[in-house]
Amino acid sequence: MQRDELIRSVRELLLRTGFIASNPLNLRGIAFDVVARRDRSLLLVKVLTNIDAFSKENAEELKVLAEALGGSIMMVGERSGSGDLEQGIVYSRFDIPIIAFATMKDLLLDDEPPFIFAAPGGLYVRMDSDLLHKMREERSVSLGTLAEVAGVSRRTIQMYEAGMGAMIDAALRLEEYLGKQIVVPVDPLGYKPPAQEARPLDIEKCDDFSKNIYTMLMQLGLLVKPTEKCPFEALTVDRDLLILTGLGKDEARLADKAKVVADVSRITGKESVIFIERLRTRHSIEGTALIGRDELKKIHESERLRKMVNARSEVDARD
Repeated sequence: MQRDELIRSVRELLLRTGFIASNPLNLRGIAFDVVARRDRSLLLVKVLTNIDAFSKENAEELKVLAEALGGSIMMVGERSGSGDLEQGIVYSRFDIPIIAFATMKDLLLDDEPPFIFAAPGGLYVRMDSDLLHKMREERSVSLGTLAEVAGVSRRTIQMYEAGMGAMIDAALRLEEYLGKQIVVPVDPLGYKPPAQEARPLDIEKCDDFSKNIYTMLMQLGLLVKPTEKCPFEALTVDRDLLILTGLGKDEARLADKAKVVADVSRITGKESVIFIERLRTRHSIEGTALIGRDELKKIHESERLRKMVNARSEVDARD
């Protein structure tokens, strides 16, 4: 399956299973290909045919975005240099879960989650560590006995009880001995990264237009977090406000860019704005507010900027 086809298939599956999803972004080098929401769950999805192409820089940017947006991250792929991704197994790169499309279908269409994950050294499963400890205590079974049953050391049993993954055969032996299912499913949709430090803004490396816009935003007391692999150039933060912030330096592509940013904004529930050199007739495109550089110069409070972005987005939505 070609990558474009795989992206379309992933999006269609998300729509079929109750998600609202952005259009495929179809931008080269972008951190994610589809953003989707179901109820309160937001998901950033990266799609690659060969997952070896996934870089550490891409992973770090995804983590920063997911943390800022309150979302989860998942990658869908077909193969790596080691061969095809197997159905029912969760892989990972840089701590981000990766599954085959067939695994995604099992999970979303048939409510059959994967139980196996790949890690250095082989394939593993997760056990209900609290249940394992509780059953051992209630039945007065020693660490040594469980270690002998599983074919591992006493220390390994202690680590299982602390949450460490187990080799499949060891876990199955323990289940058979205890007479109860202790292996739990792996949730590839539930990875929420820990708090990330965004790449600091190096304003001296920005072009004159970007430098001017970012300086004015920071003078309003806003935090500007630059992005590199997104349809927008930065996240602008002010307390509980997060704005997807674009720079419209290429007016010929402004409409296309605004539509992409608006689509992501619609799914994430965040405001979006593109700053341009000079505002002409339109104040927004597809729900993305447009603000001219001269207009921004006249704003002296972040609250006024917030209201302007909100008002222009709402006017476009009503139209």
